Order: sequence, then C-alpha cells, then structure tokens
Amino acid sequence: MPADGSPPPRLCGADHGSLRSRRAPLARAPAGPSAGVDGARGRAAHPGRGRRAAAHRVRQHLWHAGGGVMRGSGKQRDAQAIAHHYDVSNEFYALFLDPLMLYTCAYYREPDGKLEQAQEDKVDLVCRKLRLQPGETMLDIGCGWGGLSIWAAQHYGVKAHGVTLSRAQAEWAQARIKREGLEGRCVVEHRDLRDIPEGARYDKIAAIGVIEHVGIANYRAFFGRVRDMLNDGGLYLNHGIHHEFHWKHTSQTDFLYRYVFPNGDLSGVTETLTEMERAQWEIVDVENLRLHYARTCRHWVERLEARADEARALVGEQIYRTWRLYLTCSSVAFHGGSIGLWQMLLRKQWDPAGPTEPTTREDIYS
Repeated sequence: MPADGSPPPRLCGADHGSLRSRRAPLARAPAGPSAGVDGARGRAAHPGRGRRAAAHRVRQHLWHAGGGVMRGSGKQRDAQAIAHHYDVSNEFYALFLDPLMLYTCAYYREPDGKLEQAQEDKVDLVCRKLRLQPGETMLDIGCGWGGLSIWAAQHYGVKAHGVTLSRAQAEWAQARIKREGLEGRCVVEHRDLRDIPEGARYDKIAAIGVIEHVGIANYRAFFGRVRDMLNDGGLYLNHGIHHEFHWKHTSQTDFLYRYVFPNGDLSGVTETLTEMERAQWEIVDVENLRLHYARTCRHWVERLEARADEARALVGEQIYRTWRLYLTCSSVAFHGGSIGLWQMLLRKQWDPAGPTEPTTREDIYS
C-alpha cells in the first residue's frame, strides 16, 4: 500500500511490438489488449514484483527528454499537436474530469479526498501562491476549459484572461463564462501566446500543464516572453511535469509521442530552473506534488472505466483504450518517482519597493 493509505496503482500491460509501430495515426491505434490495460478493474500484468519494479517498466511508455515538436516548428504545427489531444471531444473529457474540467494534477488536502474537492483545492492553492488581490489582472496561459480563470475571477475578484490553442476548449469555456455571468471579468480566447500584443502587461501569470508542450529548446524564449508580459515585481506560477535525473529515451517512449502527446517534451527540474534563472527570474518557491498526480490519474482511470460504454460511443474503442492505458501508466510512474509534478513560483526581479507578499508560506497552507 502507498504511504498515503490509498489503494496501490493498477499496473498496465502492453504489447511492446504495437507500441513500436510508427505508422498508424491515433485514429488507427491498436484497439485490442495490446493497447489497453490488462484486465477489468486493473488486474496486474506482472503481479508480485512490487511498485518500484512496475514504475521501472512503465517509464518505458512515457515521455522522454529528447527534443519536442516545437523545435523549429511553427504555430500551425503547435496548434495541430494540441488539437490532437485536447480536441478529441469535450463530452469525452467531461465523463471523467471534475465539474471545473481541470485536466491537471489535483491537490488532496485529505487522505481520502474526492477528485472534485481536490481540484478546487488545487486552483485555490495556485491563487494563494500567486497572492491574487481584487482588481489585479491575471493571464492564464494554456487555460484549457477555463477552470482556473473562472475560479480566480469568482473567488479572488481578478480580471482573468485565458488563452488556449484548443478551439474546442475555448468554446466550452466561453459558454461557461456566459452561464456564470462573468463577462467583463473573465475572458478565454482561442489564441497563441505569441499572438498576444507585445505591450500587454499583467499583474500575475500562471501556466498550468503548459511547460510539457513548449519544447526544451524553446525554454529561454518562452520564459523571457512570460517575463516581458509581467509587471515589475509580479509573480508567475509554472506547474508542470518533469522527469527524474536518470531518465533515458527508448523506442517505447514513442507511445505517448505518437498516440497521446505528439509534442510532449520533458526536462529535469535543474534544467528548467537554470533556464528560468537565465531569463532573469527570481526563484521564490518549488514544490513537488507527484503523489497528488498519482492519485489524480488513478481517479481519472476509475471514472473513465465507470463510464466506459459512454466513452466508447463518443470516441471509439481505440481512443478509449489508449487514454485508459496512458492514464494508468502515468499513475504508476508518478507513484514510482520516475516523473514528478512541480509547482515553481517565480518573481520578476526588479522592484525598488521590494516584495509586498508575506515572507513565510503560512498564508498559503492555512
């Protein structure tokens, strides 16, 4: 049993030969057992070898640190890569996500916490770390279905601006903003970050689950662009997945690149922090939430399996099995520590008056 008392992660079994296939697009991904989790309700493919051994096997199926699709690529290709995953079907994602439609790591304040509460606690944690104040402006990069932007506008009184490369996500968020009566306080656009006018400035910025899509070769340009959009002394929260130091690329890591995240690109924590400092950021705080993400992925799998028939009707057998496999393997990898989820809080350094937020973390976790 994991230290938090939660059930052990289900283990996944896959036919390595099918994962090595480089020709079939996602729509033709293998639909049989080779692309699915071995057995209903998570029967282990290799019982008795322990969670650490399982994580070692599973990392073969996850993102590697080699260059991502953004290397030398343009906006069109980046948009296509995002659409490949996030435009599958809003209704499909609604089957297993929480009501806020948050597709990133939740934050479990209680050992037996539910996904819905944990996702609310996650966006609230982000808002508290950013020390949001009424009337401030906040940019939500890669805002997804708008959950953080909507929460920040409703509960913290900020003027939130979210941007996403997914047209389907933007349309969903825009409809929700209208239903919630938040026009004028919250806006979500289908727009590339690079298309925001050069003179735009914000008090606070968040990028939740974005760094994985940026491409390591583009880190310096990305962090520099974000810094230029922030007012002096402003805070930026970067929330993303990073790999362990000894991560190695194998042919089997192509599974996620080919079928799930065609522009996925993970770095180590040290590499990321170094690029942040080179972009003249002050590193304020770093926190690892990997066990929270292990539980999040497990909850997603359980919810997806509970509505399997509806999922198959919406997206077909192949996508259902592929998503079930990747979420299961991700849960095991986070449990084993081969990948982690870090929140990095940064400050735009120049501020003659000095920082105005509290000098301890007590207000964040109280």
